[in-house]
This record gives sequence, structure tokens and C-alpha cells, in this order.
Amino acid sequence: MAASARRLCHIAFQVPVGQPLARNLQRLFGFQPVAAREADGWRQLALRSGDAVFLVNEGSGPKEPLYGLDPRHAVPSATNLCFDVADSGTAAQALAGRGCHIPVPPVTVRDAQGAATYAVVSSPAGNLSLTLLERADYRGPFLPGFEPVSSVPGPGWVSHVDHLTLACNPGSSSTLMRWFQDCLGFRHLPLSPGEDPELGLEVAVGPGRGGLRLTALRSCPEGVVPTLVLAESLPGATSGPDQVEQFLVRHRGPGLQHVGLYTPNIVEAAEGVAVAGGQLLTPPEAYYQQPGRDRQILAAGQEPSLLARRGILLDGDKDKFLLQIFTKSLFAEDTFFLELIQRQGATGFGQGNIRALWQSVQEQGAGGPEA
Repeated sequence: MAASARRLCHIAFQVPVGQPLARNLQRLFGFQPVAAREADGWRQLALRSGDAVFLVNEGSGPKEPLYGLDPRHAVPSATNLCFDVADSGTAAQALAGRGCHIPVPPVTVRDAQGAATYAVVSSPAGNLSLTLLERADYRGPFLPGFEPVSSVPGPGWVSHVDHLTLACNPGSSSTLMRWFQDCLGFRHLPLSPGEDPELGLEVAVGPGRGGLRLTALRSCPEGVVPTLVLAESLPGATSGPDQVEQFLVRHRGPGLQHVGLYTPNIVEAAEGVAVAGGQLLTPPEAYYQQPGRDRQILAAGQEPSLLARRGILLDGDKDKFLLQIFTKSLFAEDTFFLELIQRQGATGFGQGNIRALWQSVQEQGAGGPEA
């Protein structure tokens, strides 16, 4: 293990000038701006909801955006995951010793609130880079070099990032898994009993529809890092490209497909997003008409009509349930979406829900929210 990721600091996005991501995160999902920076051709805005922080890098400049890397990617994209580490210099040196490319060597940034040192390492997951950040004594609202932004408190729909899902090329999950294990100290998290880490969890969607392979990873026990999920298509689809295949084409390669945001009250959050104008995927009508579905929803302490009205998926039994709802793409290129997730004792991702999402996306297609 070359470095140990202790906490997710933020997720960075790179968009062209005028792209409405930052505005939509505020207006549709309740994120609030906390700090901003304008320099070197970049406008960088950090937005927060609970412990979930997104950094939107807008523009393109002659220098790298602070705390990240400009990959010059063809479409708007989630481009960077920033992790807190104990010693960024030592971590970068160890990763370089493993053959990793370090496009931004360790650099220290200071302001009146303290200092932070960071380095950026290229990952094998397409255009996604990783920032290794050391900021133990920093006292500001975000990071050195950013100015605080005043804003009114948000609705509090989201408390933290639950998981990060990378769309991968076919057959690449095991290679990516080993890289995150060897370089950042992640370990395999079985999603089913006796799961082979080389095979992951295989979810067959149906005849002619192919399916999905999921491989989950978690950080060291002392870390506070979201689960990392590697997703790749299974062979066998004859009805056209699925969501993962479409992402690989539209995104021009692998990358961060979606972020799962934890909400303590998914009904309230879904209602709030919908009222604000956010576009949510709705599962097939037959999903709520399956035998025993009402009984399952009631056992989870939920109201069937409320879940059906907003398209909230539920999976699980006894006292372990998982509730999920997915947005349409936040980019016109259909390359990134959000998930709202509420866990009631469940730790997985719901195989039945995966099939329902798969079918709903295939039937409806993905579209970005209104600007």
C-alpha cells in the first residue's frame, strides 16, 4: 500500500464557461456555496451539503486549477477525487515508486487560515485523477487560496457521499481493483456471500439485455471514505448498448458515472428535488405491481403510494432495507448523474433495484435537468 486514503475531501468537476452545473446543484439539490476562487482563467466554486462537497472548476486556463488537474477532456466530466492523507509528500513519493504518474508534485498553499499540501496522481480510470491532500491544521471553510462565500442554510437533504461508481471498460474491473488496493489501501467489499473478488457481483438483467458486473471497494477501517464501486457491462446484450456502454462512448472512455448521496429522508429529498425542477428517473410501472411489493414497502415503514409517486425504489427484507432514486444526467452529454440513497440496515446496492434502473434507463433514455 503506497498511501492510505483517510477521508474524501471533495469531488471535482470540469465544465466550460456557462455550463449550469453549479447553479443546478444549488437550485435543484440543495447544495450551498462555501468558497470560491477566480484566477488563471478558472472560476472554482466549492459547494456543500452536509459532508458532501463538490468543487466545480469552470473555464480553462494556462495553469492547472488549484488542487486538481486540467485533463483537457472532450466533454464536461467529474475529473478528480480529493482524499485526505497523513503525509502527501510521502504518499506521492511512494506512488511514484510504484510507477504512478504524478503530474502535480507536492505543493503547499497558504493563507491566513493555515496551510495545505497536495499532490495529484493520475489514475487508470480514464480522465479521473486523484488529489492527495494534507490539511491537518487548516481552519478555513474549504481550502487555502479560496475566499469564503456567504449563503443561507440549505434544506439539508443530503448528509454525505455514500458511494462513487466508476464506469469501466469490459474486463478491466480486476485491474482497477488491484490498483486501488495497492496504491490507496482499498480492500474488496463483498456484495454477496462468498463473492469472488475477480468476478464481483454479476447482475443479469434479462434475456437479450445483458447485465452488470459490480465490484465494491472500501478504504481502511479507520478511514471515512465512501464505498468505491466498479461497474462494467456483461456480454450478451442484443437490444443495443446499455448505460455503461453508452457512458463509455459519450464520455470518450471510463470515468465517474455517478455519485450516491446519502439522505436521511429520501421521500422528503425526492419531493424537494422534484418541486425544484430536478428530473428523476421513474421505474417501470410494473415495479410497484410485483407480488408482495406493497407488503415489503410497509415492512420498511414506508407508504407504497408515496414511493410510487416519486419513483423511489426499495429492496431488502426483514429489518434491512435500501431505498434509492436516480436523477437524469446533469450534463447534456449524458455522462453523469446523481443517486439519492437511504439505508435502513442494508449495506449492498439492491440487485432488484439495479434491474429496475437498468430497464427504466433503457426505456426512457437519459436527459439532463433543465437549466
